[in-house]
Amino acid sequence: MKLATWNVNSVNARLETVVRWFELAQPDVACLQEIKCVDEKFPAEVFERLGYNVCVHGQKTYNGVAILSKSPLEDVRRGLPGDETDDQARYLEAVVSGPSPVRVASIYLPNGNPVASEKFAYKLDWMARLHRHAQDLLRFEEPLALMGDYNVIPEPRDAENPDKWLDDALFQPRTREAFRALKWLGLTEAYLQADGAPGAYTFWDYQAGAWQRNHGIRIDHALLSPQAADRLKGCEIHRDVRAWDKPSDHVPLVIDLDL
Repeated sequence: MKLATWNVNSVNARLETVVRWFELAQPDVACLQEIKCVDEKFPAEVFERLGYNVCVHGQKTYNGVAILSKSPLEDVRRGLPGDETDDQARYLEAVVSGPSPVRVASIYLPNGNPVASEKFAYKLDWMARLHRHAQDLLRFEEPLALMGDYNVIPEPRDAENPDKWLDDALFQPRTREAFRALKWLGLTEAYLQADGAPGAYTFWDYQAGAWQRNHGIRIDHALLSPQAADRLKGCEIHRDVRAWDKPSDHVPLVIDLDL
């Protein structure tokens, strides 16, 4: 089973590019982030014609996440538990049904910039809530994939120019510490287990020729429960998509599970 995660940076603005990738890559499940539309404006019919069941947790203009699956989706959760006042659409979870079910989540973790603002506090609080929820999910002892744009640069090797990011929320010590703590619950980072080579970036800014100069960072991740990690066959970053017409600033990350 191929599971993908991709921050598409507006699904409607880049629909032709997104559909082209779906037709070529044929993921079984795809977690999308930053769809930037309410549920009713998501182009569900386009993906249904490609054979996908569609589940959306959208928001006008900002944020928004979706899960597209060739198998039915069950036990859907919209929103990360722990704060009833949080109205940002950043978390969507569902069980992909079938002979070997797998629980997946599409995650769009807050950016957190600038650091000296309430936005960074919100990022850290969101990560703490994700930590608690992941703890609860791991008690099910089932295949689980927490996939998405984490807005976390885990280590210096995950940035072409790490010094440039020292003051950024994505690379702050507290951000990286929270990400490590999440993994220490018993989650495996798919890319590190399957490959781990440095220089495997998933994001290049639109500014200052970042793509042309390969000034990238690795901030899109797939964290797997032990039951999913044991079945990991491979992990691939579809870097070439960044060079397509009207690209997102992120590229897809695809994992292959023996399910």
